[in-house]
Amino acid sequence: MLLTVTGMPGETNPEGGVAFDAAMLAALPQHRIETSTPWTDGRNLFEGVLLADVIDFVGAGDARSFRALALNDYEIVTPVSEAIENGALLAMRMDGKPLTRRDKGPIWIVYPRDDNPDIQDKRHDARWVWQLTRIEIR
Repeated sequence: MLLTVTGMPGETNPEGGVAFDAAMLAALPQHRIETSTPWTDGRNLFEGVLLADVIDFVGAGDARSFRALALNDYEIVTPVSEAIENGALLAMRMDGKPLTRRDKGPIWIVYPRDDNPDIQDKRHDARWVWQLTRIEIR
């Protein structure tokens, strides 16, 4: 499994949440963001699924916040409405190549920061969780 989403009232599987593999994520609508990041050079093209689509898929439309957890135990809580409003993307590809653990994958939460000066600060940069493995809906 690439990503487990827990804490929502929707359907669950034996892991106590919805466990997404690559095929399940690929079946959701795919989106692109072209933006620069504080961790890469120049502008990059990121491809993946919108957080909003994952939230809808698991039936957690009433969620107020989510805790994103990474492989390295990094975690951060973000308001769902803010992440959706700012176009949070669960990126699985960068510049046409699958993201690997070495380059912040297999899933990296990415925002279109070049399009929105309001999210070009350290507080919002902390929400770019790479090596994302779990989302806990609250």
